[in-house]
Amino acid sequence: MDAAVIPSDAELMALAGEVAAAAIERRVMVATAESCTGGWIAKTLTDLAGSSAWFEAGVVTYSYSAKEALLGVNPRTLERTGAVSEETVLEMVSGALARYGAGVAVAVTGIAGPSGGTPDKPVGTVWIGWKRRGGYAHAQVHHFDGDREAVRRQTVAAALAGMTAELKA
Repeated sequence: MDAAVIPSDAELMALAGEVAAAAIERRVMVATAESCTGGWIAKTLTDLAGSSAWFEAGVVTYSYSAKEALLGVNPRTLERTGAVSEETVLEMVSGALARYGAGVAVAVTGIAGPSGGTPDKPVGTVWIGWKRRGGYAHAQVHHFDGDREAVRRQTVAAALAGMTAELKA
């Protein structure tokens, strides 16, 4: 399990500020594709005044059908690996980048709890994917501790930190 360091609202806003600064510097728009965070990444980014200059779009796709329709996730991927998988998050982030015209995207899918976990994918399992236009999608799995809010907060923080790294790479 990842260490349960639960980021505060101020810490999340600081991370969003880093994304904003990097996006402005690189002159790229940002997109988000979220499942377990329910739009929290997009909300954190758009809480910043002036975000319309660098935030393109955010989409929340909880169901398989939404992932397919709004992000182009292949139904066979979902049937074979499930929603919480590396394959699915890579297709989510690639779909967000392709469909929403941004220069960089982040996608998250996971099990925030309190139920829904399995022995192979316990509560707290979260996949995060990032991709820059013209680059390759990559993903990272996390196993966060805590209750539903703690898992979601940690996911938002990891997604934003990774997006800053992607923008600065």
